[in-house]
Amino acid sequence: MALTIGDTAPDFEAQTTEGEIGFHDWIGDSWAVLFSHPKDFTPVCTTELGYMAKIKPEFDRRNVKVIGLSVDTTSDHERWAQDIAETQGEAPNYPIIGDADFSISKLYGMLDGEVSGDPKERTPADNQTVRNVFVIGPDKKVKLILVYPMTTGRNFDEVLRVIDSLQLTASNKVATPVNWHQGDDVIIAGSVSDDEAKELFGEWESPKPYIRIVPQPR
Repeated sequence: MALTIGDTAPDFEAQTTEGEIGFHDWIGDSWAVLFSHPKDFTPVCTTELGYMAKIKPEFDRRNVKVIGLSVDTTSDHERWAQDIAETQGEAPNYPIIGDADFSISKLYGMLDGEVSGDPKERTPADNQTVRNVFVIGPDKKVKLILVYPMTTGRNFDEVLRVIDSLQLTASNKVATPVNWHQGDDVIIAGSVSDDEAKELFGEWESPKPYIRIVPQPR
C-alpha cells in the first residue's frame, strides 16, 4: 500500500555511497528528506542531484538530513556523481542509496511488489513512479509526499519552504497560509479556542471568525 502523511516511514537497511545504513538510526533526532530517481545517468535527475548538493547547507541549517535513492547500484551512483560534478558544478555531498533489487522502492510503494529482475534491463520509463520526495520528522512519521513526472524537475526551494512550515507548526499552534514564507504572518490553528488564543497570542486580525491572523511566532 502507498504511504500517506502520518504513516511511520518504513525502516530499512541499505548500502549507500557513504556505506551501509539503518534508515531510522541514520535519521536519529533529525528531520530527513528522501528523494528518489528511476535510473542513473538520466538528464533531469542529474540537474536535481547537483542542485541539491549546492543547497544542502540550507537543509543542514534546519537540522534536515538529505539522502537520495536511485534504482541502480552504488558503484553506478559513484560513476554518475562524476558526471553530476562535471555538468552541474557540484557532486552529491549526501548519501545515495543503491536500490538495484527494488526493495526500498517497493517498500515505499513507488514500484509494484511484483517487480523483479536486472535493473539494467529496465528503462527509466519502467521506473517512472520512482520520482518521490518524502519529508520525515524526528518521530519517523511521514510529513510530506511529493510525486513528480520524469519530465519535470523538482523544486527543492519549495521543499525548504514546506520544511520551514512543518517545523514552525510542529512547535506552535499555528498554520501557514498560501504562499507563506519565513517571517510572514500565520493563522491560528483551528483547534485553538478563542480563549486559548488570547492567552497565546493576545490580539489577532480576523476577516472572518474562522480566520485569525497573527505575526509569526519567534
